[in-house]
Amino acid sequence: MSSEPSLNDKKIDVLHLERRSTESPLHSQEELELLDSIEQTETGLYSWLVTLTAALGGLLFGYDTGIIAGVLVYIGSDLGHTLSSSEKELITSITSGGAFFGAMFAGITADRYGRSAAAIVPLYIAEVSPSKYRGRMIGLDNMSITGGQLLSYGIGAAFAYVTGGWRYMVGGGAIPAILLAILLTFCPESPRQLIYHNKPEEATKVIRKIYPNGTDQQVADKVKHITHHVYLAKAVNEGKSRWWIIKQLYVVPANLRALMAACGLMAISQLAGFNSLVYYSPLVFSLVGFENPVAVGTIIAGVNFVFTFVNLILVDRVGRRRILLCTVQFMGFSLVIAAVAFIYIPITHDLTLEPNVMVGWPAKLVLAAVVFYVAFYSSGIGNTAWLSSELFPMEVRSMGTMMMTMVCWASNIIVASTFLTQFENTTPSGTYGFYAAICLLGWVAVYFCYPEVAGMTLEDIGEIFNHGFGVKEARVIQKRMKAEKKAIANNAATTA
Repeated sequence: MSSEPSLNDKKIDVLHLERRSTESPLHSQEELELLDSIEQTETGLYSWLVTLTAALGGLLFGYDTGIIAGVLVYIGSDLGHTLSSSEKELITSITSGGAFFGAMFAGITADRYGRSAAAIVPLYIAEVSPSKYRGRMIGLDNMSITGGQLLSYGIGAAFAYVTGGWRYMVGGGAIPAILLAILLTFCPESPRQLIYHNKPEEATKVIRKIYPNGTDQQVADKVKHITHHVYLAKAVNEGKSRWWIIKQLYVVPANLRALMAACGLMAISQLAGFNSLVYYSPLVFSLVGFENPVAVGTIIAGVNFVFTFVNLILVDRVGRRRILLCTVQFMGFSLVIAAVAFIYIPITHDLTLEPNVMVGWPAKLVLAAVVFYVAFYSSGIGNTAWLSSELFPMEVRSMGTMMMTMVCWASNIIVASTFLTQFENTTPSGTYGFYAAICLLGWVAVYFCYPEVAGMTLEDIGEIFNHGFGVKEARVIQKRMKAEKKAIANNAATTA
């Protein structure tokens, strides 16, 4: 009977890994995969609870981005005069600008001080998630974002007729922020970060909680597997500045391809115009003649929330790439329908509806088209884009996530600061036609440049971009994984 490996044995194993990782490759790919057998065990409740706690950051994010829609409708002349389109764009884009610099700060400090909230939430969840549930767990963060947006619309409607109600709408964002600050103290650090900071014993404890059904040997093997990749990453970055690490995203071809895939998908998700609906949907629906535009906007937020749940269910089963290829083009087609419907709505250049015009079929068609657009967006790219932090190898993961998040907010600023002006100068039909073109071109980019990585470990994903954008290589790996799972299942059936 073999005895349980002692803590000293584990320390020796880790030190042995450190020495070998600097001398020669630690293991063949097959040996590394054997060290990761714990990924096939059943996952307990712990990692889900940690994910739900971290996802409160998504709720805060969603509330803050969604509440501005109600504020713009009800702020009136409380700031001394009725706001012009450019002033509304400025107020909306300032919040995104703050988030842009916050993402930069979070990325720079993430490796030194560990995984924190805001921009780092998807990265943190990715590192504490079992690989087979990683998509769903990050999806919980995305679902929290859409839930926060839905909540913000409900609060906007509740305070619609309260004097100075927009102030309560904005102040309400402090509640999830305070709750998150309290609960984060109970969340563990990422095992990869603990090993990065030479704390293998603590990492072992966290891994044992994440994989409660793993054996002691499997836990020790998981520590070895992570340690191998962590020390390879440390060997690359040792003694280097943050600026040098950022440059590795661009000068190392595999990193650059991962960056292009992650940031490109994020840019498409924002430049396709979705946040114009989050920020301005009540204004748009009042523009086409609906009497209660915030209530109509709540319908959009509700659709967004429900179909985020659809993505959460499917993302690990169906895969990221397949979901994108089944949804992005239909976003474009929905926007084309909206663009055509706007032709029949008499909107003046200063964004007002001509007198005595009633809501007719064109306005209802716009609403229907927007509902379908949001459904395809939320079940596809809107949530999948945030999974792309998994594409980066550990040595540049925090910086890659920083760049991806900065692209998100930079694109967000572009949409927020130009939407109303674009509506005025190119007409609503031209605006939605432009967003439709981005969606259709984005589908082409996904087809050629976005690989399928569902079920793969973070360590293995980093290898596929050594083969171009890794679309074919990932397909080969996925087939091999399915064959291995089938063999394991057949083995288990035979043994039984």
